[in-house]
Amino acid sequence: MTLGAEKPTVPPATRPPMGWASDVIAELLSRLDLRYVSLNPGASYRGLHDSLVNYLGNEQPEIVLCLHEEHAVALAHGYAKVTERPMAVALHSNVGLMHATMALYNAFCDRVPMVVLGATGPVDAARRRPWIDWIHTAADQGALIRAYIKWDDQPASVPAAIEALVRADALTRSYPCAPVYVCLDAALQEQPALEAPTFPDLARHRPVPAPAPGAAVTDEIAVTLERAARPLILVGRVGRGASAWDARVELAERLGAGVLTDLKVGAAFPSAHRLHPAAPGTFLGAEGAELLRQADVVLALDWVDLGGTLAQAHGEQPPSAEIISVSNDSSLHNGWSKDHFALAPVDVALCAHPDLLVDELLARLRASGRAAPASPDWPPAPRAAPGRRREPSGAITISALAQALNAALDGRPACLARVPLGWSGSDWAFVEPLDYLGQDGGAGLGSGPGMAVGVALALKDSDRIAVAVLGDGDFLMGATALWTAARYRLPLLVLVANNRSYLNDEIHQERVARARERPVENRWVGQQIRDPDPDLAALSRSLGLHGFGPLAELSELAGTLHEAVEAVAGGAAVVVDVRVLASDYPGASTEQHDEGS
Repeated sequence: MTLGAEKPTVPPATRPPMGWASDVIAELLSRLDLRYVSLNPGASYRGLHDSLVNYLGNEQPEIVLCLHEEHAVALAHGYAKVTERPMAVALHSNVGLMHATMALYNAFCDRVPMVVLGATGPVDAARRRPWIDWIHTAADQGALIRAYIKWDDQPASVPAAIEALVRADALTRSYPCAPVYVCLDAALQEQPALEAPTFPDLARHRPVPAPAPGAAVTDEIAVTLERAARPLILVGRVGRGASAWDARVELAERLGAGVLTDLKVGAAFPSAHRLHPAAPGTFLGAEGAELLRQADVVLALDWVDLGGTLAQAHGEQPPSAEIISVSNDSSLHNGWSKDHFALAPVDVALCAHPDLLVDELLARLRASGRAAPASPDWPPAPRAAPGRRREPSGAITISALAQALNAALDGRPACLARVPLGWSGSDWAFVEPLDYLGQDGGAGLGSGPGMAVGVALALKDSDRIAVAVLGDGDFLMGATALWTAARYRLPLLVLVANNRSYLNDEIHQERVARARERPVENRWVGQQIRDPDPDLAALSRSLGLHGFGPLAELSELAGTLHEAVEAVAGGAAVVVDVRVLASDYPGASTEQHDEGS
């Protein structure tokens, strides 16, 4: 799949000889099957940029131009969430890397693969241009991000650059995935290639196979699960393939196990299945907590924050259930970031890929002839969801927005790239792995638009419509990322659930005010995005997208969303500004939210 939007005016007739060090690097990127490189231009890698265009002809990898380095990383992040494969990203010296740090942190916390190419002004001080090369050179550029990437290097020769990139590619694709960083000296890129390069046999430098469970511990886990009366499976970061999805469903059915998923990661189990009685959420809901309290065996498949989840269900009491944790995430824990989460009480800890354990467990269950329980009384049927409070007639809630979007799609397959904090897991049924992709890992703001573009790039030429439902704060912080979708004609539907506030922070201010017996009426100060209200539709149109809205009445929603979906189906990138109720914020009375609007 190529974009074809930026063919060189004078393309190379045939691949020219590798005359420069950057040609060698570009050739290797092509051989590594990195299909795209997202970037914001920078002089520190002008040599590599020239090679991408005038040596490779802007093919394999193909340049995806972005307006900000953070967007370039976010785009590669979204692409990886769909494809489970890395893109290349190019960042301009220390200043570009500093722009990109938040997005790199997101990608690290979300455990996605990415080959990031940095650059520095000449390390050799004698070769630096006055002023600019000095402020764009750092002694140890990787130190800026070393705590939240998987590996980095700054090679000093062409052979070293070849080795570094081969190693980086294999490492980022190995479980658990995370971004890698290779910083290229500007002077190295621009030196002549005096000798023909020697490329390694890439078949001998493949990613390390994911660790598999041993037979003995797999047998132990199988026996424990078969004997359990109330087994519960927590499905977290797992493979996105259809076969892995089907295997998880079969395992749960054969065991008669309940299943919980959450909205921090992508769809991992059919959310309307009888064995999935509690709707997924960003935080553990009351029904999920009750299931955990009743379970006698818990199988956690790379669950995000297992310790915190158990604490939400059991408080200060240790869980009575036997806890089995399957994850190799500890190999990325380094102490700087606390994304290792709370210490979990675990009876069996297995450093293996969860999909491989599921396959092994299934093989044993099939061999034993075990079928699904005939009259299951576990897990209990979900209770009827409490009705939401009555809202003003005609006002748009996030649930109403979800229902109207589902109706407008009218059966077309869609991929929810993102949803806001106010989204309820009960408002949308996930039936396939690509129905929903999860959040951004780092729980900041501004990543949504760039990630949505990356999802649209990955789904280009497929039958799925890329859809992102973003908060207004997230949208406004990263809105210019959407220009890239317009530039490369990527079909994309962005709905802005616009409450015109950093509402989560308003609620935090209300809690503090109540605790201190101060006026809660002041919670809005320094929080609301009003007076003037940003014109999101006009901003979108200025970036080359179709812009609709603002829509403030429920009666406007159905027709506009139908028109928007038809435009996306025709190949357009579309933004719809939907004014949702500021009061429509499920769970706002809890103390668990940390992300902005």
